[in-house]
Amino acid sequence: MDYFESAIVAITDVSTLFFGMTLNLSIMAVALPYFMGRVNRAARYAQAGIVLQTAGWIFLLWSSTFERGGWADHLLSTMAMGSVSGGMVFNAMAFQLWYGRKASARIPAAIAVLMTVGYCIGFSDYPFRVGWANGLLALQIATIIVPLCRAPQVAVGRWRWLLIICLTVQMLVLAGRAVLGAFYTAEFPNFFGPYLINRVFALSSNSMMMMSVVAILLAHRDEAARELERLATLDGLTGALNRRAWILKSEIDLARSLRYKQPLGVLMLDLDYFKQINDKHGHAGGDRALQVFVTGLRAVSRAGDLFCRYGGEEFCVLLNCADLASIIAYDERMRQWLALHSLNELGFALSYSGGIAMRMHNTDSIENMLERADVALYKAKSQGRGCTLASSEVLCA
Repeated sequence: MDYFESAIVAITDVSTLFFGMTLNLSIMAVALPYFMGRVNRAARYAQAGIVLQTAGWIFLLWSSTFERGGWADHLLSTMAMGSVSGGMVFNAMAFQLWYGRKASARIPAAIAVLMTVGYCIGFSDYPFRVGWANGLLALQIATIIVPLCRAPQVAVGRWRWLLIICLTVQMLVLAGRAVLGAFYTAEFPNFFGPYLINRVFALSSNSMMMMSVVAILLAHRDEAARELERLATLDGLTGALNRRAWILKSEIDLARSLRYKQPLGVLMLDLDYFKQINDKHGHAGGDRALQVFVTGLRAVSRAGDLFCRYGGEEFCVLLNCADLASIIAYDERMRQWLALHSLNELGFALSYSGGIAMRMHNTDSIENMLERADVALYKAKSQGRGCTLASSEVLCA
């Protein structure tokens, strides 16, 4: 029994727990780049956050080896607070990016600066510095939790709730430490002392830190999956949908059009004299022409219109809830946009030929509509290019 009690005491020793957590964080700081592989900005922010928090705990443990209240303790403790709160700022920016938002963390950053400066100035007053540091760290975590509780801009997995739980536990424990340190100092006179709040903090920090790292890895995995999906559906040069993704989405829209008895049409477009553009301006000039053309499609399309790079210099647009007059208006907007922008953007005018196919009956398919649009496009090109043909009607630029 004495051996068992001794083991429990050793396991729950505050210094041992903090040392173990610092060691685990150090391992994670080194291992994360390896496990994540090639990363983007969000993952780099998360890695920086782990490194800073690890550095903060190293500084804090190092400060305990010097005279309490001395200049070394003062310096290292202040560096510890700045590193820990700075790490939270980087983590907040990572979470924002993983949520599909901009990497904005001005409030957590302002709290980090305020907390570090106040801690340094008021270091000699133990109740103040403990209440100040723990209270503002709890507030900083709260400013990170609130955005996580809002609806994300992209699909995210369960790591969101795991992270919210971990941060909430840390926030509550820090808030408790702030109250005890500021108003009940006798119950909490030393950071590394064998007091209940220290043991609760050490145990919760160990478990929550590790769970937070798991959440970060899961968030990175989700993002990698989204990136793979994006690469599978978008044309790498122009950012437009690729042919396969466009056909899949168009079939869904066609089914909706049939169900609600709404008009729907396909517009097939082919850049005029594209081989001459490549010959005269090089493949870089041709690539730039394709990119400018997609910029124009994006500018004139309505919400719900689908466009893709169908192949080479050929593009397709599916226009939902659009009759022939609406598609003709779309074509006119696109030609006007090119007339205004292509010469300035490219140094030469860009034009295209087009073919229109409307959904004609309930058994019509995307494939059939594309075949009719392609025939109309071929006729438009044979009649001098720079035109869009719809049935027997020719619309010239």
